[in-house]
Amino acid sequence: MNQLDNDILISVEGLSKKFCKDLKTSLWYGIKDLFLGVTGNRNNRELRPKEFWALKDINFQLRRGECLGLIGHNGAGKSTLLKILNGLINPDAGKVTIKGRVGALIELGAGFNPILTGRENIYNNGAVLGFTRNEIENKIEEIIDFSEIREFIDMPVQNYSSGMKVRLGFAIAAQMEPDVLIVDEVLAVGDVGFRIKCLNRISELLNKCAVILVSHSMPQIARICTNGILLDKGKTSLLTNDVGLLVEKYYVTFEDNYKSNEINPFGITIKDFNVNGRSIKENATLNLKHGEDIILSFKFVCPSDIENFSVHLPITDDQMIHVALTSSLMNLGLTKNNNQLVSVDCKVPCLFTNGRFYLGLTIIETNINENQYTIGKTLFKKENYIKFFVKESPLTTSVPVLLNSNFVIKK
Repeated sequence: MNQLDNDILISVEGLSKKFCKDLKTSLWYGIKDLFLGVTGNRNNRELRPKEFWALKDINFQLRRGECLGLIGHNGAGKSTLLKILNGLINPDAGKVTIKGRVGALIELGAGFNPILTGRENIYNNGAVLGFTRNEIENKIEEIIDFSEIREFIDMPVQNYSSGMKVRLGFAIAAQMEPDVLIVDEVLAVGDVGFRIKCLNRISELLNKCAVILVSHSMPQIARICTNGILLDKGKTSLLTNDVGLLVEKYYVTFEDNYKSNEINPFGITIKDFNVNGRSIKENATLNLKHGEDIILSFKFVCPSDIENFSVHLPITDDQMIHVALTSSLMNLGLTKNNNQLVSVDCKVPCLFTNGRFYLGLTIIETNINENQYTIGKTLFKKENYIKFFVKESPLTTSVPVLLNSNFVIKK
């Protein structure tokens, strides 16, 4: 066995787990399985009525120094896999081999005795991880400092808020330096400062242990994971060392969710919508380099009872967070309406990080009163009108910005 094999801390082979949708039937199956287990007959691995595979034939290895991102939609099998790895439930088929101590933060407050204090729970959880009392005492001050709840450490955990439980749970799991650290989505409960602190701590731990991180936050996955698994209905949809590809495939599974309904109370018709010379009816996806321009052109008719209007183009990222906005108000001010066909041309600079973005279209009734713009009715709104990918960007982060675009509106 070579040195690389010695560093394998988790090995999962052909792992499968089935559940039953009905409690009464599940109890009956459980009795039958118990009898079959006693008699030595373990051949019944096929699905029975009302059963389904929560996990089916999962295989992977994780070495020291690696962080596995485990992603997928709700119900994909992530929590079931983590519970098997942590020894909370047994698989129906397959084999799991884990070397060393395992620290897990799977469910909020899991493993805490609510009537004991935070300090007492530190000793309890440390003992479960296999540490001696002396080892825990050597670490307890670091744990309390990391959790940032020293003021409440001698208060019963049942009086802790959700965020305080996460702080204490992660501090115990991380500061005790296990060989394998399993972290579920519970970090989403903590405030942003503590989440950053936790992610930095995970990065430090990668020098000494293997980490499995479950998160619906793709920036978190992309930041610290070295490889990953995309689960879909209990099966491995993708196992890869290319975390960028993993995140992209994850978003593709939710492609239909990004389709936006129109808000169009006045029946505006958008005509001849072109992006970089291509009709949007072709369902074109743009591939842009940082610094290139998105050239838009379209036509519409504004309702006759609207005196003035403005055109706005909001841009969101894959997390549906607004990263930019450009508006005709920035260089044209108000546009008078005479109920004629309006032609809009606009050049939007591409000043974003690498990734996928969506550009929307909003037309709003806009008036001026005492030298201030006032926003009236929304005439037309559609988010995610255009999808575009940005490549070769030197930027690592995006902040919301107002883009100075060149609008030309003609009638």
